[in-house]
Amino acid sequence: MTPPAVRELKAFVPASDFERSKRFYTALGFTCQWTAGELACFKLGTSAAFLLQDFHVPACTENFKMHLLVDDVDAWWRHAMPVARDFGLRIDPPEDRPWGLRDFPLLDPSGVLWRIGQPLARGG
Repeated sequence: MTPPAVRELKAFVPASDFERSKRFYTALGFTCQWTAGELACFKLGTSAAFLLQDFHVPACTENFKMHLLVDDVDAWWRHAMPVARDFGLRIDPPEDRPWGLRDFPLLDPSGVLWRIGQPLARGG
């Protein structure tokens, strides 16, 4: 049985400092589509979006992960490096992973782990 059509899927990303997190995601290149109280919608391009929430439970936030698939991970790393530095955040260089991606980890201001990567070319 085929399920009914879906329009979109968005994760609720926790923030320990809502205003700082909004500044971080804006600096990273996301556009804040709207803010309503303790919730803000961020979008990047036509296919990436999430809801930032003014909500923080350390154990939940520290285990929250997001994955962003891009065309050029090295360009993204060069783009994200100064943003991470300005916010005093950890960012590691891209590496080829055994699961078929070249990616790098980036922790947001609340400790949410983002893995930003691109598929590795598969040789024939």
